Amino acid sequence: MTKIAVLTDSSTYLPSRLVEEHAIHVIPLVLLWGDQALRDGLEITPAQFYLRLEEDQNLPTTTQPTPEDFLRVYNHLAESHDAIVAVLISSELSGTVSSAQVAASSFDRIPVRVVDSRLTSMGLGFAVLAAARAALKDRDLDEVEHAAMSAASRSRVMFVVDTLEYLHRGGRIGGASRLLGTALSIKPLLHLKDGRVDALERVRTKGKAISRMLDLATEYVAGRPVRAAVVHANACSEAESLQTQIADRFECLELFVTELSPVIATHTGPGTLGVGVCPET
Repeated sequence: MTKIAVLTDSSTYLPSRLVEEHAIHVIPLVLLWGDQALRDGLEITPAQFYLRLEEDQNLPTTTQPTPEDFLRVYNHLAESHDAIVAVLISSELSGTVSSAQVAASSFDRIPVRVVDSRLTSMGLGFAVLAAARAALKDRDLDEVEHAAMSAASRSRVMFVVDTLEYLHRGGRIGGASRLLGTALSIKPLLHLKDGRVDALERVRTKGKAISRMLDLATEYVAGRPVRAAVVHANACSEAESLQTQIADRFECLELFVTELSPVIATHTGPGTLGVGVCPET
C-alpha cells in the first residue's frame, strides 16, 4: 500500500477542519509588507491583514515559496510517505508551480507530481480535496494525480470586486484590463479563465453582479450535484447570504464559506465576494 501526501499552497485557504480531516499539507505563500516577510495564514491572518490595510498607505506585494522551501517540505514528507502530489495555484498567477518543479527535479527520495491547477482559492481547493480523498482511499499515485486534475477541470470560480485597483496594482488583472477606465459605478464580474483573471460582464451594482454570478453558476452546474463554496474578503454578511441562496438553488454535496487568504486578498481587495463550484461528472 502506497501512502501519498497531498500538498497545496496557502492560496486555497481551505477551512482548517478540512485540512485536518483530509491530512492535507500546506506550504505558505509570502506577503512582503515594508521590511517584513509574512507567511500567508501563519504570520498574518485575514483579520490582521484588513486592519493593517486600513492603517498602512503602502500595499504589500506577494511572492511564492522558493525551491528550497519546497525541498524542505518534500524531505519532511518523505519521512512518512511514499509519494507526493502537489496541487498548486495557477502558474499564470504565481511562480509557485515553477518553484515546486525546480525542487522536484533535484529530489529523488520519493516521486513528486506537480499539478498546475490553473486556479486558486476554492477552485484549487476542490482539486486538493479530490486528491486528498483519493489518497485516503489508498488510490495509487496516478489515480491521486488524476483526481486532482479532473476536479480542477470541472471547477469554476467567479467573483465580483469592489474595484479593479488592487488587481491592476498587483499585476494580476489579466484580461479584465479591458474594464479599466469604465464608470466607477460599474461592478466587474470576473472569473478565472485559462489560469488568468478575465472579465465576464460589467454590472451596475454589486447586488446585480451577485445575482448574475448565481445565474451563471446555475447554467454551468446544469442540475448536477455540486460541491460549492463561497469565498470573500472581509464581507462576512454578504457571504452568509450568498451561502443561503446557493443552498436553496443547488443540490450541494458540500457547501461552506471560506475567506480569501491575505495573499489573494492583496490582489482582489476588501469586499470581494465569489463562488466556486465543482459539479459531479
